[in-house]
Amino acid sequence: MSGPLTPRGLREFCLEQNAAVEDFPFGPDVSVFKVAGKVFALSALAAVPLAVSLKCDPDEAVRLRADYPAIVPGYHLNKRHWNTVTVGELPARMVRELIEDSYDLVVAGLPKERRLRLDRP
Repeated sequence: MSGPLTPRGLREFCLEQNAAVEDFPFGPDVSVFKVAGKVFALSALAAVPLAVSLKCDPDEAVRLRADYPAIVPGYHLNKRHWNTVTVGELPARMVRELIEDSYDLVVAGLPKERRLRLDRP
């Protein structure tokens, strides 16, 4: 994939993560992407500009916010653990890596039995 992520591309990439599902607990306008019932990404896909909130290691979250104006503390989330990323202001590859990092953090926090079930086909 090249060029900036579109709403469709963002949604598809989130759903490409192993066992990821899309849910709408906050209404039809906010896509919530989960793995094993735990949130790893949230986005109002129709919003302009397109943004996505992602889980992040607290120290890394602070560094990213300092280095990139397009990354701010998570909107309506625990600001220590969540960043909101304005998608079009960053390279698509970086946004994909941040999504993968968020997914990996959530999976790492799952009980071992649930993590092992994710690894099975």
